[in-house]
Amino acid sequence: MVRWEPGARDRLRAAALELYASRGFDETTAADIAASVGLSERTFFRHFADKREVIFNGQDEFESAFVDRIAAAPEGSPMNVIANAVVGASDFFDTRQRDYSILRQSIIEANPSLRERELLKMTALAERMAAALRARGVAEPQASLAAQSGVTVFGVSFRLWLSPGEQRSLAEIERATLADLRSVTLEAAPAV
Repeated sequence: MVRWEPGARDRLRAAALELYASRGFDETTAADIAASVGLSERTFFRHFADKREVIFNGQDEFESAFVDRIAAAPEGSPMNVIANAVVGASDFFDTRQRDYSILRQSIIEANPSLRERELLKMTALAERMAAALRARGVAEPQASLAAQSGVTVFGVSFRLWLSPGEQRSLAEIERATLADLRSVTLEAAPAV
């Protein structure tokens, strides 16, 4: 087996996604993934804690793309800070990653445990974004409301970006979704 060939992590990730898509996540083992690229199962576990982490690898960098922008943002309302962070973090997903993201999302949507894991990751992102707002002096519940709204805008925009025929950039879609959110929240709410 070729153990020290460069790019093992990327090859394992590509093979895993291909196998998850063709066989199903539950039907694919770490040994299957490693064998498909001529590596040992042990090598797989040097790169990934488990087979789910192939899908969710890079979460820290993903969250930092949002949180770092919140920390560095100029003064502004909590929602403006969040809006700028969400649109700015779209750099994390360049256009070359769209095909990868489409495949990844289809695998997640086909598996209940992966959908649950994705929701937990989005909750963690919202918590880190709210903490970054609190560090800027934003009180609760405004920090959590703004952070949760930002994660919702990202999620809706991301799904639209992955839809067939979509030509706009993720940032363009996020700007439109933010405008839709503002429109919805400015509508007169009935007195309760």
